[in-house]
Amino acid sequence: MKRVAITVTGKVQGVGFRAATSSVARQLNVTGYVVNQDNGSVLIEAQSDHQNLDSLLEWCKAGPKYAKVKGTLVRDLETIPGEQSFEIKR
Repeated sequence: MKRVAITVTGKVQGVGFRAATSSVARQLNVTGYVVNQDNGSVLIEAQSDHQNLDSLLEWCKAGPKYAKVKGTLVRDLETIPGEQSFEIKR
């Protein structure tokens, strides 16, 4: 089990990025959350096994249809025991 923070930059707000991320994360059995940041980026905290996190990261590099991803930055975090859902934060 691993937890990461993924910061996604580019045209990633106002294009359905959070909703699409939530859908993909749930399909991959990833827990955590996604939230827009004041600087125009999107922050994802994601927890799952390595393979599912790698799949989510690969998806984040392209994002949903109308997104234009410029970059992704990944940091390792401490896992949160017992976390069971993936949420969209406002």
